Amino acid sequence: MARTRQRWLPALLIPLALAIAVLFGSVQAGASVSLPPKTAEEILAMIARTEVRALSGTVQQTAELGLPEVPTPGPGIAPGAVSALEFLTGSHTARVYVDGPLRTRLQVLDQMAERDVVINGRDAWFYNSRDNSATHLTVPAKPTATEKSEPHMLPPDMTAPDMTARDMPTPEAMASRFLAAVDASTEVSAADSSIVAGRSAYSLVLNPRSTETLVDSVTINVDSETGLPLGVEVRASGQAEPAYSLAYTRLDLSTPDAELFNFTPPPGATVTEKVLPVKPVPSMAVPSVPVPDQARPVPDMRGPGASVTGKGWDSVISLPAGSAPAELTSDPQLSQALQPVPGGRALTTSLLSVLILDDGRVFAGTVPLERLQSAAAAQ
Repeated sequence: MARTRQRWLPALLIPLALAIAVLFGSVQAGASVSLPPKTAEEILAMIARTEVRALSGTVQQTAELGLPEVPTPGPGIAPGAVSALEFLTGSHTARVYVDGPLRTRLQVLDQMAERDVVINGRDAWFYNSRDNSATHLTVPAKPTATEKSEPHMLPPDMTAPDMTARDMPTPEAMASRFLAAVDASTEVSAADSSIVAGRSAYSLVLNPRSTETLVDSVTINVDSETGLPLGVEVRASGQAEPAYSLAYTRLDLSTPDAELFNFTPPPGATVTEKVLPVKPVPSMAVPSVPVPDQARPVPDMRGPGASVTGKGWDSVISLPAGSAPAELTSDPQLSQALQPVPGGRALTTSLLSVLILDDGRVFAGTVPLERLQSAAAAQ
């Protein structure tokens, strides 16, 4: 786990597909409530012991990173089709349904439209009602012991049996990413309890000891009954309002109807069939990591050629030329948000900075732009 802690990366860079990242939801925690006091260590233990594996609910997102809000995208929501900026701006509401590690459904409630992501085993559907289009993504089966396999035959996160549980845009998934990276660079403490989605919750606060990061604090609201993370709030240094938050507004811990995970395209829908490539597509992705005390190998999800410099909250991920997602350089909305800098272009927000150099290299981190430029100059 030590190596994972040293490669702390922005938790907002969610793996697998930018299209799923847009489904994140959040709201601030509600009024305080009286609960028996618990230490930070006790709250961490509650999270590690949670046994919630099925739920349904509504999540709502608010991102205040200093960027203009990106309009709801038009046709299609296949991975890569959504603007790279959308998950960093505005507010989004989605319904979430989970039944075990391999069955999940999200319904993004856009104005006058709906987008769906339905994952059932090795099948995933992405649907957009705006133009009645659907993409069916199939995950190839793992090679058997008698079959010849090549290194990195499948993207590591897609071979894990609980890929959907880790990657779905829920407070639990985001909380696990922050908590798994906690080390000496972070002060962990308990704060006042609160109410989230009508449930009493303990609050755990992560404060970076570094003065170089853009992150001021991360607050995780934890259900007092089950230990399930109910909300995550990220505050940026020097910003009064939360820069990013993710929380349930409604939560039901009963098992959802199995039919919710059986998706059939509506009549007249345009359907595109896709199979994941046998070689991993280079992606600007974060390592998928478990909640502390879960003994499970952690796959390296940084992508071919990626490297990390620095430690803790100050670390910077770098991607060599040609390995960054095409959306970073070809998306028109992102291009408008990029500012010219010596040697390339940059995206700066209150929590995240991205530097795209003219030679194709990309640097990113929850640090000021100057930190990325220094990392680039050192290579």
